[in-house]
Amino acid sequence: MDLIKAIIIAIVEGLTEYLPISSTAHMGFTANLMGLEETEFLKMFQVSIQFGAILSVVVAYWKKFFDLNNIQFYFKLAFAVVPALVLGYLFDDKIEAILGNQIAISSVLVLGGVVLLFADKWFKNPKIDDEKGITIRNAVTIGFWQCLAMMPGTSRSAASIIGGMAQGLTRKAAAEFSFFLAVPTMLAVTVYSVFVKTWGKETAHPQKGYEMIMASQDHIMIFVIGNIVAFVVALIAIKAFIGVLNKYGFKPWGWYRIFVGIALLIYFYFFK
Repeated sequence: MDLIKAIIIAIVEGLTEYLPISSTAHMGFTANLMGLEETEFLKMFQVSIQFGAILSVVVAYWKKFFDLNNIQFYFKLAFAVVPALVLGYLFDDKIEAILGNQIAISSVLVLGGVVLLFADKWFKNPKIDDEKGITIRNAVTIGFWQCLAMMPGTSRSAASIIGGMAQGLTRKAAAEFSFFLAVPTMLAVTVYSVFVKTWGKETAHPQKGYEMIMASQDHIMIFVIGNIVAFVVALIAIKAFIGVLNKYGFKPWGWYRIFVGIALLIYFYFFK
């Protein structure tokens, strides 16, 4: 993977991380369409550049993240992230195995799109319009909803936003809490992938993520620039998504998922 292709994947990550269309699926499809070999470094890179996207939320909502007078906010995120940490650790190998199954991921993309077409009708008369109205119980429940995204193609953003709306949050409040919850969730995933997880256990040269990054100047540059690009693009995408969601709801994203999912099913079934 050269730097240009890494930047393209980082752009895709930044655009899709906080949209309900699955960043994992889009990065996988992009890498496949560019003809990249599914190496351990590529898989680790696709996970680790989420760190850049994480920072974009902290910058966009810095007043919220650095408001020490609102300790409840930190408790809500801490409790909400626990289900993903536990289940993610237990099912890590199974999740990684599915990442290479493009037919399965494309199918989930379509099914998730169908769900989004009806999401606005299912959750009417919301009562909570900002984070302060969210209880610890609401937060933990949303955290369990987020775990649905462990199936690649589901979308962490879609699962947690719908989970929030099921708890009585408005679309805007659910989307913003989904952004907030992404910070501890994806930070934990990135730290685990870079410093804890051993990649390529079945190969002759298993390595930690940071060992792959430090293996060459090219890998260091790809990692650093990839995170910077993901950060900048995600910062733009967050604000745009909130505007579209408030005005049009989930339907545009639902139709997008269905169209792209079907196109990819045809491509991977007949041409790959």
